[in-house]
Amino acid sequence: MREAMFYKKAGPGVQCQLCSRKCIIQDSKTGYCGVRQNIKGKLYSLVYARPCSLEIDPIEKKPFFHFAIGSHSLSIATVGCNFSCLHCQNWEISQYPKIYGSGEIEKNFNEMGPEEIFGSASQSRVEGMSWTYTEPTIFFELFYDTARTDKKKQFYQTWVSNGYTNPDVIKIASKFLDAANIDYKGDDGFYREVCNATLEPVRAALKTYKKCGVWIELTNLLIPGYNDGKDVILEMVQWIRENLGKEVPLHFSAYYPAYKMRAPPTSVKQLENAVKIADEYLDYVYIGNVRHERENTFCPKCKTLLIERFGFTVNKINLVRKKDKFFCPECNKEIPIAGAKWVKT
Repeated sequence: MREAMFYKKAGPGVQCQLCSRKCIIQDSKTGYCGVRQNIKGKLYSLVYARPCSLEIDPIEKKPFFHFAIGSHSLSIATVGCNFSCLHCQNWEISQYPKIYGSGEIEKNFNEMGPEEIFGSASQSRVEGMSWTYTEPTIFFELFYDTARTDKKKQFYQTWVSNGYTNPDVIKIASKFLDAANIDYKGDDGFYREVCNATLEPVRAALKTYKKCGVWIELTNLLIPGYNDGKDVILEMVQWIRENLGKEVPLHFSAYYPAYKMRAPPTSVKQLENAVKIADEYLDYVYIGNVRHERENTFCPKCKTLLIERFGFTVNKINLVRKKDKFFCPECNKEIPIAGAKWVKT
């Protein structure tokens, strides 16, 4: 265990200030995520140095389509999450402490600290690390100490997150964080009904990431009957355009029944309808979890095919590179690509 960052005394208990729930936790109890425990007036991370998953993934799987194109990352997760989404795709690990109890964490997951994770990334010959699968906010200390181990900035650091992170925490994370893919799940009603959360903290987090200079991409898992209405999508893309800019990539992802959600799978037509709405406001809109031409990147000005993908594989990069900037070869429009140091051209 490691003493947690971002908490304060709150009467007889402590208040965790890591995520937007700001749980007040009494002695021997854990917060909503199930992995941060008050032990005699101090808050501890129960998942520090106890990853449940280490996998090598293409960065496109996260998905990042405009960051470190064609690279691979060591994907790292612990159990636990500060959401309880009814449709969670990784519920076996995200909801683990709530299902089995926090006491099972130390018993069932071997210790692997920041130095060992850094060493694993070095041996794996990846370009970066992605903190993903569950929610990186709740294992912040493991991310923080591992990222600080990389003194020469050998690896990029990315989060795949629900965005329920306090702005003060994001400001600290951004000193090491290169990119974040944030779930923008739907309107406030969707967050309340399906995730037991609210939308505004996610929006506040997105504004903070942008202000701190972290590259942002967004993912919307489109669930029929829940967040696929025209008004819901329109509200989302208008907010993105006004607050983050039209060049922020948005990924519409196909949903399949999982965990406690039994809505029918998303059809290609439903995904295409969402894209049609978003195209009016954003330059880079993608379709994921199905094979579709909108896996590819096109120039928003002249429609030239710039990056050809098949699933998580980059087949072709048709960009003109000038130092750390990238341009359309036909009309010379600058194309936003972050993480140039790690782009595989």
